[in-house]
This record gives sequence, structure tokens and C-alpha cells, in this order.
Amino acid sequence: MDDNLPIIVGAGQVTQRPETERPREPLALMAEAARLAEADARAGDLLHGLDSIRVVNVFSWPSKAPAHDLSNALAVAPREQIYTALGGNTPQWQVNEAAERIHNGDLNLVLIAGAESMYSARRARAKGVDLGWSPRGNPTPDVGDTRPGINEAEAAHGATLPTAVYPLFENALRAHYGRSLDMHRTALGELFAPFTEVAANNEHAWFREAKSAHEIATPTPGNRYIGFPYTKYMNSILDVDQGAALLMTSVGEARRLGIPEDRWVYLWGCGDATDHWFFTERADFHTSPAIRACGQRALGMAGVTIDDIAHFDLYSCFPSAVQIGRDMLGIALNDSRPLTVTGGLPYFGGPGNNYVTHSIAAMVDKLRADRGKLGLVTANGWYVTKHSTGIYSTDPPQRDWQRTNPKIDQTQIDAGPHPTFTDAPSGDATVETYTVLFDRDGAPDRGIVIGRLPDNRRFIANTPTDRATLESMTKHEVIGTSGTVASTDSGANIFTPS
Repeated sequence: MDDNLPIIVGAGQVTQRPETERPREPLALMAEAARLAEADARAGDLLHGLDSIRVVNVFSWPSKAPAHDLSNALAVAPREQIYTALGGNTPQWQVNEAAERIHNGDLNLVLIAGAESMYSARRARAKGVDLGWSPRGNPTPDVGDTRPGINEAEAAHGATLPTAVYPLFENALRAHYGRSLDMHRTALGELFAPFTEVAANNEHAWFREAKSAHEIATPTPGNRYIGFPYTKYMNSILDVDQGAALLMTSVGEARRLGIPEDRWVYLWGCGDATDHWFFTERADFHTSPAIRACGQRALGMAGVTIDDIAHFDLYSCFPSAVQIGRDMLGIALNDSRPLTVTGGLPYFGGPGNNYVTHSIAAMVDKLRADRGKLGLVTANGWYVTKHSTGIYSTDPPQRDWQRTNPKIDQTQIDAGPHPTFTDAPSGDATVETYTVLFDRDGAPDRGIVIGRLPDNRRFIANTPTDRATLESMTKHEVIGTSGTVASTDSGANIFTPS
């Protein structure tokens, strides 16, 4: 066996429950997760041998220098301390990056860690309570793409938060599948009900309650629409306190350190790719060339097909992310294999950029219990923008380990087609996709339309804000319908249905 094969040897997760009297900040949750990962490796003191600490970007309470501060909290002094840029793809991407450097002999022992305390931070702020946490900072990322996830035109029309953008993909998927509004709403409930069952049986999940497809899909006062067609139960939940960490090394170093082989989980294949950066630049809203590319790259590197995979965790911030990931990987609509090992971001919890550290940790546990089987994890940053994939097993890979430079796939994706965009559309227009955003009282607040002009140029616009128009958009199919669009002095475009 190649002594330089990269492996995960330890995984730790911590969930700080809402009833905790003295809630801890993300730094403390990371430190606990790191110690749990060390204990999971069953080889005594490993953390003092770290030569790299990589901290996933923190939303809720970043310290001034998170990687340095985590090193201090663990009383270790690695030669490399890295803090990442934003992106839900980051944990898998960092595993892929670290694995390559371990295989090349540049690194021996790596810790990847992240955490959020969004629930406790918001609750304390609302009550005016000082939790005594470390001074909050604005740290500069050491690695990763720091470009904003949206452009000026998207922002000007309210397409800023994931809750406003992912529904645009969802409605496009409905049209692609040829479903009616009612059929698709039922399908979304049926997609996510099994996720809730996994979360109900996961000790680390934030919401441990199974829900029926009907409960998930049916709008009620407690399950209001957020961005049509998504009810509250279909949205990733950021208000969680969760941390996770992974320990990585090589086969040779694991032997030297005395880490038992039953702890080893190999990275068989990996891939990383980015779609056209802004969502209004995409060729369409129901595919992802980047997910397809990094999935094919990971499967090819592993020398397996999608049918060989036993366990999945597909990134699940919203149903559209799951469906696009499933479709691009070639998983059939009626495939019986579960698509999550955690329960997914709406039910397990969505701790900012760090969810996939949890999904990899859960996959490690799953594969140790189902030895020899393969597990596949996908990760997604921004708006179906940045993607990473990993394939794992407790068995060593069947071929030589060689990561392909992601630039090779990226060059092809960047050269792919995308429509011409205009920020000042005028005249007749057709709806390509759309959503309606709702306020906290459950009332429709704003309509967002992506459309095409007769010459096929794409635009983004809002709709009139009268309640009759907005409610009609939630009851009748809008995609493919016609209207007129015009620019306004405020910089926003208005699409008026015919």
C-alpha cells in the first residue's frame, strides 16, 4: 500500500442545545470538536503533532484570528494556520486540498474545524446579554474566492439571500420536470420527509423530529411560505450551535502514530469546480455543469460509477440543491438509496459554511459501520456556485491516488454557454423563472422574475407589488407566460404580466 495515501483518522461533532445555561462561542465548540476527533482516532495525544490547522469561515462570532486562536485554545503550534473564505463547499474542498498535500509529503497531520453559535448569539443580542465571549473580529481569509456571491443587478431586485435565490432554481426545476404546482409541492414533501427521519435518529441533529411529506409541503401559519414554493420546513436553518472537526494524515504516518486501522477512512476520489459565478449568467436554472464535472472527476479518480455508491450526503440547503445534485450525478429520480447521512441542513442544522464538516464526519461513522462500502459527499457554496465532491471508503482505493488539477475542468466550464444579460430591458418579455417572497406575517411581499426578451437576452425584474398579482403567481404557472418589462428611475426593472 502507498504510505502516502491520505486518510481521515478522526472525526468529532458537538451540538450545543438551546437549553444550555452558559452557551459557548464557536471557538470553544471547535476546540471541543477537535478534541473529540483526537479521541476518535484512539491513539492518544495527536493534536500536539499538528502541522496544519484550517478553520472554516465563521458567520456568528469570528475571533480576530480564528486559526491562530484555535491553535492557542488547543495549546498547539502548527506551522500552518489557515482561515478560509465563505462557502459551503469549503470543508470538502479543504479535505481535497489537504489530501493532495499529504499525498505529496508536504503535510503530515491536518485539522479541519469549524463551528457556529448563531442560535446563542442571536438570543443573547435580543436580550441584551453579554456572554463574555472573545472579542469579535473581522479576520481576512487566507484562502478561497472572496468575490461577492451576487452582482448589482441581482441585489437591486432583492435577490440577495439564499431564501430568495434558491426558489428561482426550484420553479425552473418544476417546469423542467413538467409538473403542475400541486404535483411539485407534493414531490418536495416526499423528497424531504426521509431527511427528517434521518435527523430524528441522529444524536447531533438540531431538530430530532420526523415530519410527513404533507407537513413539510403544506403552507400553514407555522409553516408559512418563505420564498415560493418553499415553506419554512424546506429552508436551511442557520440558528444552530454546532461544531465539527476532522483529523487527516497519511497511511504511513498513521502507522507511525499507532492509529488503529479500523479508524482509517480513505479519500478515493475528489473533484472541485465552479459554475458561472453569478446566477443570472447560468445557461439555465435546472442544471449545474460544475456539479456534473466534479462528480465525474471524483468517480473517475475512484474508478467507480454512481451505482457503486452505497451512501450519500448531497448538499441540502434547499430542495433545489438536492435535486440538481442528484440529477447531475446521474442518480435516478426513483433511486431508493437515502440522499443524506445527517438529516440535511433544514433538519440536522445548517451551521453556516461548516455543515459539510458534519456530513463528512457522519459519513466516516457510517462507513466504519458498513465497512468496504463507498460514500459520496457533495458540497455547495453561494447559489449553486462553488462545488466540491469526495468519495470515501474504509478500504484502500483500487488505483493509484492522483488528484487532477481543478483548473482543467474549470477551463471547460468557463468556456460553456451563457446568455447575454441586459440590466435595462424594455418591451415584450417571457418568464424564464420566478419566485414570490413573503414577509414574517405570511403575506406576499415581492415578486422576482428572470425573463427573456424576444432577442433572447436575459433580464431580472420585480413584479407589481399588489397582493392580487403576487398571490396569483403562487396559484398559477408563470413560467413561459408573457408580459412587458421596463426600467425605472430607481434602477429596478418591472415586469408586468399580460
